[in-house]
Amino acid sequence: MSSRIARSLTLAAVTAALAACSSVPLDQTGTAGTGADGASTGQIMDPFNPQSPLAQQRSVYFEFDSYTIPEQYRSLVEMHSNYLRGNTQQRVRIEGHADARGGSEYNLALGQRRSEAVSRMMGLLGVNAGQIEAISFGKERPRALGNTEADYAENRRADIVYQQ
Repeated sequence: MSSRIARSLTLAAVTAALAACSSVPLDQTGTAGTGADGASTGQIMDPFNPQSPLAQQRSVYFEFDSYTIPEQYRSLVEMHSNYLRGNTQQRVRIEGHADARGGSEYNLALGQRRSEAVSRMMGLLGVNAGQIEAISFGKERPRALGNTEADYAENRRADIVYQQ
């Protein structure tokens, strides 16, 4: 019984010592940002800085014939929403895209639904609707020019574009 208590106390002491040695600075000034959950990431959060996640991660990709935001891209939308909530003067344009399959009118409508899905999620996360414009390019601005499934997947997206 006493060895169990001794082990528990040792574990608690080691945990406390490791927590005290944390390398996270207490003063988050200037360029540090916050993650989707509000915790400090220590990263530059500037959509115009190529080193920033806001500049590097701007596309939400969709399944074929879908405008539902996949779970794996929700944290990306949350990251951009957190930035926009803290920078109310900043404006974004959400550009919806579709792959080459289907007619022009259908793809324009699908791209619009994709851009509006991202815009709607940002609104639900507290971004002012006046900061967001949702538009569609349909299949007119492909990122990948081939005809493979990988090319099509690259073109089924909504891009978050910051306005200067």
